[in-house]
Amino acid sequence: MQGHGYAQPVKQPPPPSWLVFLRVLFVAVGIFSCGFLTWAMLLRLAVVTRKSLDWGLFVAVLAADILGIVLLGTESGDDVHTAGGYLGIALVFGGLAVTVVYYLVADSRHFHQLRQAYEGRSAVSSSSPYLYPQPPAPFTATTLGQTPVPVQPPIPHTPVPQSPVAPPPPQRPAPARIDQVRAELDELSDYLRKHDGSRGGGHEGGR
Repeated sequence: MQGHGYAQPVKQPPPPSWLVFLRVLFVAVGIFSCGFLTWAMLLRLAVVTRKSLDWGLFVAVLAADILGIVLLGTESGDDVHTAGGYLGIALVFGGLAVTVVYYLVADSRHFHQLRQAYEGRSAVSSSSPYLYPQPPAPFTATTLGQTPVPVQPPIPHTPVPQSPVAPPPPQRPAPARIDQVRAELDELSDYLRKHDGSRGGGHEGGR
């Protein structure tokens, strides 16, 4: 299974000194071969850029070099003052001049863009932590062969406050009890009053 969301890394370009050395080398090969190896520059360029345009130009320059060599080879002796001789010279040396200019410009532009892309990707990777893979969320499987279900954290329950229970009101004495006590007190008062009256009447009669 392939991961998603990860950008492919940009290849680091070669150092500039090495690129300058290769450019000088391939241009020198084309010039010192009198244009017969002009196609070598476009072959390297097509391999580096991998563009269909560069591969087409490589085939065209190779065909022009072969045709120029054939035309020059058909001339008798050292006399090239013919239409075929002039055409062969134009194909070889004209193709050499055009190819050198195109090769240097296209190769420099390709590696310049590659260096900018590499530096930009390196700056983004060092400043943003979100490009790194994140650890997967924990999961659990209920049954073998089923899709794993992510574990959800428990939801806290807030306790519902309960209203306090009011104490029962104090019981008051029944009115009947109060009336009974009052009647007993009245009877006791009448008894004492009669008793005092009888004692007072007995003393007066004895005198």
